[in-house]
Amino acid sequence: MVTGIIKILKKEAGGLHEAAFLLGFFALASQILALARDRILAHTFGASATLDVYYAAFRVPDIIFISVASFVSITVLIPFLSRYLSSDDEVSRKSARDFLSGVFSIFMMAIIAVSFLAFLVMPLLASLIAPGFSDSQLSDMIFLSRILLLSPILLGVSNLLGSVTQMFKKFFVYALSPVLYNVGIILGVVFFYPFFGLPGLAIGVVLGALVHMLIQVPAVIESGLLPRFSFRIDMQAIRGVILLSLPRTIALSSSHLSLIVLIALASTIYHGSISIFNFAFNLQSVPLSIIGVSYSLAAFPTLAGFFSRGERDKFSEHIVTAMRHIIFWSLPVMGLFIVLRAQIIRVILGTGSFSWSDTKLTAAALAIFSISILAQSAVLLLVRGFYAAGETKIPLLVNVASSALVIVSSFSSMYAFEQFLPFRYFMESLLRVDGLGGTAILMLPLSYSFGMIINAIALWIFFKSRHISAKAYSLSRVMFESFAATILIGFSSYQFLNIFDNIFDINTFFGILLQGVFSGVLGIILGIILLKLLRSRELEDIRDALHKRFWKTDVIAPEMGEL
Repeated sequence: MVTGIIKILKKEAGGLHEAAFLLGFFALASQILALARDRILAHTFGASATLDVYYAAFRVPDIIFISVASFVSITVLIPFLSRYLSSDDEVSRKSARDFLSGVFSIFMMAIIAVSFLAFLVMPLLASLIAPGFSDSQLSDMIFLSRILLLSPILLGVSNLLGSVTQMFKKFFVYALSPVLYNVGIILGVVFFYPFFGLPGLAIGVVLGALVHMLIQVPAVIESGLLPRFSFRIDMQAIRGVILLSLPRTIALSSSHLSLIVLIALASTIYHGSISIFNFAFNLQSVPLSIIGVSYSLAAFPTLAGFFSRGERDKFSEHIVTAMRHIIFWSLPVMGLFIVLRAQIIRVILGTGSFSWSDTKLTAAALAIFSISILAQSAVLLLVRGFYAAGETKIPLLVNVASSALVIVSSFSSMYAFEQFLPFRYFMESLLRVDGLGGTAILMLPLSYSFGMIINAIALWIFFKSRHISAKAYSLSRVMFESFAATILIGFSSYQFLNIFDNIFDINTFFGILLQGVFSGVLGIILGIILLKLLRSRELEDIRDALHKRFWKTDVIAPEMGEL
């Protein structure tokens, strides 16, 4: 049996259809498990001080993972491996193995040193990240964070191994890794927490990270490229890796630093505020990963090819085409998330210890986050557009500036919310959270969305002036059509909610599920009819893609962006 399992793990995807099926299936499974994970956490803890500690404990390991482990990012390493393995002979494989061993050695020395330092100064870091925590909460957070420091080490090594499994099309093990990671977290909540208390949650995360790494080892061993620790390092090659990864690392680190500030502010508001912020953030990340990540990843290789061949008009046309489809999908999703926010939260999180107050606040936070889904998706595409053009300075500076804007606006909006009562009453009434405690938490997703919208606008202005000025590509048509469809979808879905309120028992899980599903589906159908009447080009593109069997196109597997 063990031999059979190892054969499956080492199996190479036989064709594009098989590879795409594997990646798509496991990506969906990972998303479902992530939602199940959040539901179990909500059921067990609700939006509580305990769950606040758990989420806050991730911040330091997360920033270490982003800042150090990006050095072994798959996006960075695969181009180097491609050059080393251009010839299929033992000499090429030895060169590739020596390269990976050098990267592995530098990475391990760096991340262990950084993690050890973080372990020592964790009490200071914890008080900065969660200034509103009590002494007992800080003590628990320090302990959990120290356990979680193992995660960036394990996941960093897993990323390095993942560059090999993707290079040799071992998509099964690579796609299975994030699924097993979420399984580890769920095991921590269900099995380890009852026995070990809070440390059991961290043990589950570390277990998930360990399995995420180990599942790839058999395939890497078979390839003959398993890295080993070595002091014989080609520093010139390492320098190339660092120079390539550095702009991306700084940009990602600045974004996560702004999130750390938001978490710090949330810790001072109300118990459960960090949990509400994280639940809403995780939910809005689902459409973002489906729309923004998919289009930006799919567009990148083609964009790079057009630019390298000097085909600037095709480069511009391709980025605008991708942007049109991002707008086409994002606006209706934004409308549905805003209208159906209560149904979404009640179905996914509304169980056990998750109270009605938690539900209303998380739903309001989700609605605010949803405003920036289009902007966040556009940022992902435009950043890769700049990278395809060999320009890293502009996206780096814009991202750092927008992160600073998020921080400034979070302090400003919190102050305005507390000091100017008309503004506070307006926001609470608009989002239907009147009379609830801790409503100041809503200023944090508002600040984040504001910063991301400004980020997207700035990137578009710079990108358009540098790469789309030669030919007038307009987005006004798709903006009008998609906005009109969004209004119709949102309005009709809202009306259907009132109709189905009298048909289904919305005090039950299946009642609220059916109310949301039927309202959303009927709203979408009316939106599609309107788009057909408007002769939407994007709708025709989707139909053509279905006829051409889109699942047979090339696949690119994304890697983990955070713990």
